[in-house]
Amino acid sequence: MPRLTLVLALLVGLLAGGFGVLLMRPVPMGLDEAAVRSIIGQMSSSQEPMQQSVAAIDPETLNPMIENYLMGDPSILDRMSTKLNETKLVAQRAAQKAALEMHSAEIYDDPGNVVLGNPDGDVTLVEMFDYNCGYCRQALPDLATLLAEDPNLRVILKEFPILSEGSVEAARVAVLVNRDPSISYWDFHQQLFSSRGQVTGDTALQVAESMGMNRVNLMLNMGGTMPAETITKVYDLAKELKISGTPTYIIGDELIPGAVSIDRLRRSIANMRTCGSTVCATMVTDTAG
Repeated sequence: MPRLTLVLALLVGLLAGGFGVLLMRPVPMGLDEAAVRSIIGQMSSSQEPMQQSVAAIDPETLNPMIENYLMGDPSILDRMSTKLNETKLVAQRAAQKAALEMHSAEIYDDPGNVVLGNPDGDVTLVEMFDYNCGYCRQALPDLATLLAEDPNLRVILKEFPILSEGSVEAARVAVLVNRDPSISYWDFHQQLFSSRGQVTGDTALQVAESMGMNRVNLMLNMGGTMPAETITKVYDLAKELKISGTPTYIIGDELIPGAVSIDRLRRSIANMRTCGSTVCATMVTDTAG
């Protein structure tokens, strides 16, 4: 083997074997193959494996340090809590937005929807309600105000009877009322919420009959497939969106559980028109004087 080739092979072997330290030594002239082998043998026998030392931190030393640090500035915990809540809220809104987009057709295009206001409105407010929900009853005047003051608002009502069997029976009648073009569902809706005591199927039948519908036909059809399927689809939607109470509102990319003020709804509607979301990013511009 040529001498230069042998030296190069030695260098490669030393690097691969972790003997790079040899590169720092001068290579004697006139090395023959036997000398090279001798060097390799000596280095192999003398090389010791490298050991890493890991410094262990004694908890008895570390814990007081952490405690002293936090006690010196307790507001750190408040800032951590605030940041954690903000992070959770961002994640929750992102998951909520994705779920609403996934179920957009069931929310807005279901043939069982009650549509009020402007059917071509630029913003849609969805309310899921129960006729025996006291908060839904209290929110009714706010809904009436929004419909009256906003000609570009579309409102979708979804029967979500979860509080009693009477709620389910009333919802079945309401589904039939909504399918009758000669009857104003909105009038029926307001009268039913204005009734005294618990709302039942009989309450709904009385209101519908007073508005000109045939009570016997309603009684025959309220237990039919169509009302049941309409309500079941709302139940399924609520399960997918993790909705468990009434009222629940949906506006754009946000699901709002529980009763909220009319100003809260107005603000969300206005933001939808401004930026396409119920929460618009605030831009702060600093102008140098």
